[in-house]
Amino acid sequence: MAIKVANNQSLTAITALPAAVSGGAMTLLETQTASSSGTISFTSNIDSTYKEYIFKFYDVHPSENATWLSFQVDTGTNTSYNISCVSTWFTAYHNEGDSHNALSYNTSYDQVGTGFQYVTDRTGTDNDQSVVGTLHLYEPSSSTFVKHFMAETMCYEQSDYAAHVLNAGYFNTTTALTRVQFKMNSGDIDAGTIKMYGVS
Repeated sequence: MAIKVANNQSLTAITALPAAVSGGAMTLLETQTASSSGTISFTSNIDSTYKEYIFKFYDVHPSENATWLSFQVDTGTNTSYNISCVSTWFTAYHNEGDSHNALSYNTSYDQVGTGFQYVTDRTGTDNDQSVVGTLHLYEPSSSTFVKHFMAETMCYEQSDYAAHVLNAGYFNTTTALTRVQFKMNSGDIDAGTIKMYGVS
């Protein structure tokens, strides 16, 4: 196939454009709505059908003040949710009174271990406080590579801060992942919705 180029800022000589590349479509696989839920678990539809899974958080509201939304994964039919994780964490924040803001690398929130990985900062319990965001999980069914993830969230902190969190890492296993669980680090998920999509 010949490469078509535009010369002298003119497109008049081009008679055809290359076909668009398809792919990247998102398919909604499951929706779960919290109501004083200790955990929200996605235990089906995570398989080799898709190379990427996206979880979207909509106004997740904690039952206890200053708590973190977190997640872990597991394999097969296991329910221990303790796969070894290596991660890193950055936060940008700005308070409502416009008196304090910063960008920081938070070593206290990243981890090398088997605990639940935080994906948000300390969300408050005021009626208007919640967390929204997205978690990407890549090739969970791979039997060759570790399982990478990236998360980006925005929360209304308990002390009236806007906190933008970026964190990423990998689950250090080459065994296929089949399930994902979300919970607050303390208390329940009082309200909110989490949706899981497969990406073609």
